[in-house]
Amino acid sequence: MKITLTVNGTAYPLDVEPRRILADVLREDCRLTGTHLGCEHGVCGACTVLVDGEAVRACLMFAVQCDGSSVRTVEGLAGPEGEPHPLQRAFSAEHALQCGFCTPGFLMVAAGALEADPTIGNDPQRVEALVGSNICRCTGYEPIRRAIMRAAIEQATAAAGDAQGE
Repeated sequence: MKITLTVNGTAYPLDVEPRRILADVLREDCRLTGTHLGCEHGVCGACTVLVDGEAVRACLMFAVQCDGSSVRTVEGLAGPEGEPHPLQRAFSAEHALQCGFCTPGFLMVAAGALEADPTIGNDPQRVEALVGSNICRCTGYEPIRRAIMRAAIEQATAAAGDAQGE
């Protein structure tokens, strides 16, 4: 089937088999390998991307379901000049990654949540629930929670500064 995905702002006209999952199309056809495949059953969350702003497991979604959609992968988090996203800076500062395999999924689920509701970072229980949606074998989760809360504060501070500057 012929589809068009807009991935990180770039249109990708593609010819894909209906049974191909979004994760494979992103990695193989779009050459965006930041989306990792772990369990391939939607449990681990390593393959999380944003489709039209919603966090989805790319291993559970067929690429044809995303025809005409906007997809954002971990490669699309960085700013226009390549500067790291607040979440990326916070993950580094809080030592929230070790092997790094799960990191793209955590970054994307957190980005989607913070974009939908910037106040989520103020509520440790909501952050706990968010972090519990993905699996990490290395960090023990606490650094990931701290990173999400740190990024939320940084984004809120930046937004407040932007509002004052207007």
